[in-house]
Amino acid sequence: SFRERCRSGEHQGPTSGEAPGFVQANLVALPKAHAFDFLTFCLKNPKACPLLAVTEPGDPSPAAVATGANLATDVPKYRVWRDGELAEERADVSELWGEDMVGFLLGCSFSWEPALAAAGLTPRHLEGGDAGVNVPMYRTNLPNTTSGPFGGELVVSMRPYAPEKVAEVAALTSEYPGAH
Repeated sequence: SFRERCRSGEHQGPTSGEAPGFVQANLVALPKAHAFDFLTFCLKNPKACPLLAVTEPGDPSPAAVATGANLATDVPKYRVWRDGELAEERADVSELWGEDMVGFLLGCSFSWEPALAAAGLTPRHLEGGDAGVNVPMYRTNLPNTTSGPFGGELVVSMRPYAPEKVAEVAALTSEYPGAH
């Protein structure tokens, strides 16, 4: 499975286009002391952070949405942040997943990219079969609603389309409310 390819290190790049037919998610993992504030942040900002699942403290398995998954080993690359700064990138965070770690899965726009391609609206970053290209992302000047230490500006992904295709793209992607 694709998850096993990530776990083994066989797949180490972006996951866009890699799991058609499945909901893809972004992972946020943080200590239980910050979990309620982050949960509240997600609920206050549902378009930016469409919440799919929350794990129990210390348990890296989101069993309700991904049986057999391990959030500490099944992501191609983890970006570890400390005190608001990127500290390192790792292929496995098992040794960091302590008894108080809580995982949050947030719906990802990669979920609807295969449907766009099937409709003849292949996103530009997927054209040409270059699996190492990620979707362009931009920080806006639109503030998120804060909760505890969580806030900042809204970040959006962009897929360019001709103006006459925008309504069709919007209609298709609106069928995926759990993916930003």
